Amino acid sequence: MLDANGLAAIRLSIELALLTTLILLAAGTPVAWWLARARASPLAWLRAPVRALVALPLVLPPSVLGFYLLVGMGPNGPLGQLTQALGWGTLAFSFWGLLIGSLIYSLPFVVQPLINAFEAIGERPLEAAATLRAGPLDAFWHVAVPLARPGYLTGAVMGFAHTLGEFGVVLMIGGNLPGQTRTIAVQIYDHVESLEYAQAHGLAAGMLVFSFVVLLALHLLQGRRSAMA
Repeated sequence: MLDANGLAAIRLSIELALLTTLILLAAGTPVAWWLARARASPLAWLRAPVRALVALPLVLPPSVLGFYLLVGMGPNGPLGQLTQALGWGTLAFSFWGLLIGSLIYSLPFVVQPLINAFEAIGERPLEAAATLRAGPLDAFWHVAVPLARPGYLTGAVMGFAHTLGEFGVVLMIGGNLPGQTRTIAVQIYDHVESLEYAQAHGLAAGMLVFSFVVLLALHLLQGRRSAMA
């Protein structure tokens, strides 16, 4: 049975994962569209550096990313000084600090599927929309976005699952405050430190099953799309 701390950690983790996924889908869409379509623009030379920045959390150790975010959000960091000047205090060891860290750490898991989906559309659907006098925004919302739906689904699922299982960045930025920054992964760590293996097993097994179901569902959806293509 889950105790009150376990339930609070699950609730907090789901809220964090939902917010992170929704924000990344919204903010990641224009970034992914530009990266997929900006080959002939004057700023095309920036595509490689921007793609490297987007993918950086994939190879950067979570402790490194968490450390620099903690320094930046601290009282002497640039972001920390800004938030203090605005009367918000510091974001370190708060839910909003966790959200910023999650947005950065889960960025490639949402944006990369969107880039792949937009690149797979090709030129013909957009050219056909242009011949029907559709403007760029019209073509984007009514042609590109519907055709990129598989990328949105993959990005949403992967972003949510990845945020739900975060540990290193979350622990560095948020610490271990019950009901405020203690996520599922941190709660499992806390149980193990306290030698509460039964409680740790309960949460860890739930995460294991959830991760397997997510990956299985993605593979089944991809197989179904391939069969229909």
